[in-house]
Amino acid sequence: MALDSDRAPVTRERILDTAFALADQGGLEALSMRRIGKALGVEGMALYNHVANKDEILDGIVERVLAEIPLPAEDGDWKDEMRERAIGARRVFLRHPWAIGLLEARYADSSPTRLGYYDAVLGCLRAAGFTPTVSMRAFSIIDSFLYGFVLQELSLPFDDPDSLEEVGEDLLRQMADAYPNLTEATVQALADGWDYSEQFRYGLDLILDALAQLDKGNHRGKKE
Repeated sequence: MALDSDRAPVTRERILDTAFALADQGGLEALSMRRIGKALGVEGMALYNHVANKDEILDGIVERVLAEIPLPAEDGDWKDEMRERAIGARRVFLRHPWAIGLLEARYADSSPTRLGYYDAVLGCLRAAGFTPTVSMRAFSIIDSFLYGFVLQELSLPFDDPDSLEEVGEDLLRQMADAYPNLTEATVQALADGWDYSEQFRYGLDLILDALAQLDKGNHRGKKE
C-alpha cells in the first residue's frame, strides 16, 4: 500500500476522472461518495473539500460527455452539420451509455458548456432559416430518435453477424409458419446483415429530409 506522502493529491479533476471511469464501468448506480473516495484512496467525506456535493460531480461528468460531441457550425450546410452532430453523439453515448438519462435530468444551474451546446445546435438551425419554434422542435425530434436508437442498440441481443444469425434462427424456429410477415423480415435481415451505423443514418436522413421539405411551408423565418 502506498504511503500517504506518495499518493497523488485529491483534486476536483481527479474526482471527476474517477467518477467518469466508475460510471463507464458500472453505470450511475456505481457512483457514490464512498466508492469514489475508495477509488482515490480516501474517505468519502474527504471529497467535500473539493466538491460541494454529488450533484457537482454529476454536472461535471455531464460536461465531459458534451465536450466529446461535435458542435454544429452556423456557417455550414445545416443538414451536414446536424447529421455529423447526431452521428458523433451516437458514438459518444455508446461509449458512455449512462449519459443519456443524466444529460436530460441535469437542468438546474446549467454550465456554460451545456448551455453552449444547446445554443450551437439551435443556432445552426436558426442560421438555416428555421423559426425558433421549428428549430426547437427539430432539435427535440432529432434527439428523440438519437436517444431511442442508442437505447435500442444497447438492448438488442446481437452485435455481430454470428449473434445476429443465432438470434434470427431462433426466431424462425419459434415462428414456424404462423407469422409470415415477421418471418419474411427476419429472413431478409439475415440475408442483408444488420449494420447499426447504416440503420441510424437511414432514420436520421428521413428526419432531415422531412425537415428540409419545410422550405415549402411557412416554417422558416429570418433570424433576428
